[in-house]
Amino acid sequence: MSPKAAPYGTWHSPITSDAIVENAINISSIFIDPITSSVYHIEARPGEAGRCVIVDTLNGKDIFGPGWNARSRVEEYGGGAAIAYGGVVYFSSLTDLRVYSVDVGSEKEAEPVAVTPENKNHRFADFAVIPTHPHLLIAILEDHTRPSPSEVETYLVLINTSKKAIFPVVSGADFYASPRFSPDGEHLVWQQWWHPNMPWQGAEIYLAEVTVSDDGEKVEFGERSLVGGVKGQVSAAYPLWITNETVLFTSDASGYQNPRSYSTLTGKSVPVFPIPVEMDFSLPGWLLGQSYSAVLDEKGERVLYSVMKNGRSALYVVGVSTGVFSEIKSQFVEISSVQSIPKTGEVFFIGGQSSAPSEIVSFTFQPSNASKPPPFKTLKSTSSSITSSFPSGIISVAESITIKVPPNDDPVHLNFYPPKNPEYLGGVDGEKPPCVFGVHGGPTGMSGQVLNWGRQYFTSRGWAWVEVNYGGSYGYGRLYIDRLQGQWGISEVRDCILAAQHLSTSLNLIDPSRIFIRGGSAGGYTVLAAISSPPPDTPSEFKWTGAASLYGISDLRRLADDTHKFESKYLEGLLGGSYEDVPEVYKERSPVSHVDKIDTPLLILQGSEDAVVPPSQAELIVQSLEERGKKVKYILFQGEGHGWRKAENIKAGLEAELSWYEDLIGVTQTEA
Repeated sequence: MSPKAAPYGTWHSPITSDAIVENAINISSIFIDPITSSVYHIEARPGEAGRCVIVDTLNGKDIFGPGWNARSRVEEYGGGAAIAYGGVVYFSSLTDLRVYSVDVGSEKEAEPVAVTPENKNHRFADFAVIPTHPHLLIAILEDHTRPSPSEVETYLVLINTSKKAIFPVVSGADFYASPRFSPDGEHLVWQQWWHPNMPWQGAEIYLAEVTVSDDGEKVEFGERSLVGGVKGQVSAAYPLWITNETVLFTSDASGYQNPRSYSTLTGKSVPVFPIPVEMDFSLPGWLLGQSYSAVLDEKGERVLYSVMKNGRSALYVVGVSTGVFSEIKSQFVEISSVQSIPKTGEVFFIGGQSSAPSEIVSFTFQPSNASKPPPFKTLKSTSSSITSSFPSGIISVAESITIKVPPNDDPVHLNFYPPKNPEYLGGVDGEKPPCVFGVHGGPTGMSGQVLNWGRQYFTSRGWAWVEVNYGGSYGYGRLYIDRLQGQWGISEVRDCILAAQHLSTSLNLIDPSRIFIRGGSAGGYTVLAAISSPPPDTPSEFKWTGAASLYGISDLRRLADDTHKFESKYLEGLLGGSYEDVPEVYKERSPVSHVDKIDTPLLILQGSEDAVVPPSQAELIVQSLEERGKKVKYILFQGEGHGWRKAENIKAGLEAELSWYEDLIGVTQTEA
């Protein structure tokens, strides 16, 4: 059957909200037992109220029953919820926040057993096992005994799983991440940083000698040595032991996150590359427990990195002693949670493609064929069988576009997704499609080119979609990130407006009279700023047709008081100081201060249990708009936090957005 002509935005699509969520999962991390070589992953299941399940990857078997949820709330975003060692899996339980162990090596199915004391104020994450005494773990402890963000305390602690007891080990910094033992257990490294910096702005890595008594009852940590990083200036991250004496990490001293090597024998670190490489070999630490590198051989001579290159991930093999690196060609545009079994050269990672669902991927590295793409094997897909039945040619693949913004012609990177559906011809009588501009969160975030069914939900119905990687996004080096310092609420808003003008006027790709803006979290703030206080140089004829803010920020001063510890000082860099320093900036850049200027119809979606951007942020602006008789719709998802985890709410959110946009431009979908 030949495609039929129909107006953009009216196309019927098989990509329904039901199809998107049915049996779909989100894979957050992979981890490997270094003793047994067993591979595990954590998957969030929307159909099971969003609970996170640990799965034996190769056998496809859950390691615990339906009553368990392996998720950490350290820094609210979590991550680093589990580790495996010697046939035992340790994990953080969301239900009671305790750490549990599961003997996965036993012949009978074992129930999880608590290994930390009862304490609803303690949160644990990012575990490391002492190799010589596997009953002893190091972990991050976030203590909420005093619930105010300014009073929450973070430590590295020792967990004695035999005694169900914890002991403070390292304290003094505001935050910790990535505790990692050398293979022989004689050294521990970790990352630490202080307010007001985020980890990508100036984190340090330290090292200490470790001594454990023969009976495992006494653990001593020696004097600390600085491995890398400069407090508040240079970010060092993601330590990786490649031998007992050598640890790799990444540092942005050159302007890009490049690998460095530290020797415990010399006490010095050196760059792996003789000349800095303008690519990032790691990404900002929004989640704990992430991994962007893995050792490929037992001698630690080669290391595999997931590298950010031209807005997408790429695999590179790095010779540690030679500084020589080469790319392994792949179809994956987003690569995370890189893990390996050095003795076999097997590699595992989460790989996302531009036209296929994200999946757990494995391959075996062959040094003799390093220049050739290896045969990648899919172990687990994130989408249901329904999505695999969608017609060929329905997926819209991102087109990279870079624009220049004044006054310095700074680049802004865009991903443009044109309308795509093999059943329909584009437009009628020269019509251009309506378009949604997506603004990512963070704001030190990034929107990659990986397949996202939420975007395809729109493009398959005849909508264009644009993701704006405004100045301040990661993946393009430290200078690009720092463009947002002191300018949040101004420069990224200008980038979005200029992008909309460029695509609608200069490139004539979209309809200038049907442009929407939407975003979540920090992206939601940008949405509210864009419709309430656009920059003065915005052309008077430019208007957003409609907007959607998902758990966005409306009052910056209140956010500084109410948000969680991890981001409680984040605003100081983004706005040029604390509220006490620059109160006028906090007021001027708060969308709630400019409600009287909002004429754009606004949809607000919010989770009732959001501790990052509390519901009060949404309710403030909704109430103000309603009092003024402005067009606003508010949907509160009960039991949800910072984003939707439950299938019914993922569906409801998608449908609410589409309906909101359709009503504003007066289109309805055709019959199947």
